[in-house]
Amino acid sequence: MEENHPGSSSIVRDNHEDDCKVTWTHPSHIFQRLIALFLMCLIGFGSYFCFDNPGALQDDFIQDMNLTTSQFVYLYSWYSWPNVVMCFIGGFLIDSVFGIRLGTIIYALLVVLGQIVFAAGAYLNALWIMIIGRLIFGSSIGGESLAVAQNNYAVLWFKGKELNMVFGFQISFARVGSTVNFIVMEPLYRYVKKQINIPNYQSLSIVLLVASLTCVLSLVSALLLAWQDKRAEKLLHRKTPEATEVVKMSDVRYFPKVFWIVTFIIVFYYTSIFPFVALGKVFFEKKYNFSPDSANLINGIIYIISSICAPGLGLVIDKTGRNLFWVFISILGTLISHMFLAFTFVNPYIAMFTMGLSYSMLASALWPLIAMVIPEHQMGTAYGIAQSVENLGLAVVALLSGIIVDSDGYYMVELFFCLLLSAALLLTAILWTCDSMNKGILNMSIKQRNQLESNKPPCPEKQNLLQNNDITED
Repeated sequence: MEENHPGSSSIVRDNHEDDCKVTWTHPSHIFQRLIALFLMCLIGFGSYFCFDNPGALQDDFIQDMNLTTSQFVYLYSWYSWPNVVMCFIGGFLIDSVFGIRLGTIIYALLVVLGQIVFAAGAYLNALWIMIIGRLIFGSSIGGESLAVAQNNYAVLWFKGKELNMVFGFQISFARVGSTVNFIVMEPLYRYVKKQINIPNYQSLSIVLLVASLTCVLSLVSALLLAWQDKRAEKLLHRKTPEATEVVKMSDVRYFPKVFWIVTFIIVFYYTSIFPFVALGKVFFEKKYNFSPDSANLINGIIYIISSICAPGLGLVIDKTGRNLFWVFISILGTLISHMFLAFTFVNPYIAMFTMGLSYSMLASALWPLIAMVIPEHQMGTAYGIAQSVENLGLAVVALLSGIIVDSDGYYMVELFFCLLLSAALLLTAILWTCDSMNKGILNMSIKQRNQLESNKPPCPEKQNLLQNNDITED
């Protein structure tokens, strides 16, 4: 089993040693860390690009393959259902069997295979084959477990004051993939349909196969990052006591309550985003009389904004701290956006811009909270559990959303999303209250965190919390 847990020997050395003292070829140098960050971001590009292929071609899937809206959302719900279990297993396998390098390569390979099967199902006009492709793409320790591996790499290389910004960069690149998908897939489909005289569903297949090239790019990035990480491990002699600890599934019962609250905030928030994007194209066509291209453009604004703003907002959080405050503001902004879409005919670009900004902020502030409360040798398991529970929520909400649209229309589904966000807001308030009663570790400013670390040694019950917090003195 390969060694991959850096612990206190994190590659982020710029807070402890001057980058100028090492050459640009050394893993501690900022040049090498930037290369690693770029490869980490590319690893998720293909899976996010292909994840929303159905959303970008919603009308075409429904018309060319004679699907109902409920059948169409199978392409999302059957992506999510297996990940209720497989994300946890994928993260556990990273911690205890594969290691982060081999695990990432395996997961990236499965993403490529799943997208190819998905395209083959379209070529044969067989919904059940397409569902199998989405199962492989998202489960079988595929796409979602690849995201778990990405999170592990981020903590491994960038645990410190940079972590929020790095999560922002990962979200940014992922959303670039989703944004490019919404921009290019519809024109590409029309071009293929015009140039090649074949049934429309086979034109869909060709477009989906072309999209699989982005997954190949992710696989190549996983291979390159594995080589770079292996070299860094050798040069930095990354050995820690935590690396020798045996990770057991039964350890999950000892995870703190804070972790579970954070996990359910993730669930309630993201179930108001991804199912909305999956159904948003037709929503904007029907309510605002947009053309298909215009509907795709506004539907992708969430991802466009996040691809631009997520790194900058992550940097702001790195400099200010106050993670829970930013999480609360993000959820509130998203709730207001959905209320505007549900109850008014105000220019929808305003609501979508606000939603994109809020989504960017939340992604940078919320996910690093897990790294604050979970030991590094259990990080893969923890992120796997979080994404497993998230996928349970996404699977249920995707099915419910399709049923609600077919029976009651888009107005009712928007009310449903507002209800989910209200639950997320309530949980955030509860978490903030509990944290305040426990000395406010999760919502401290950077100055307070540094003072806490320098002036007061961590007591035993908070050793893991501070050890994994995104705090590193300059």
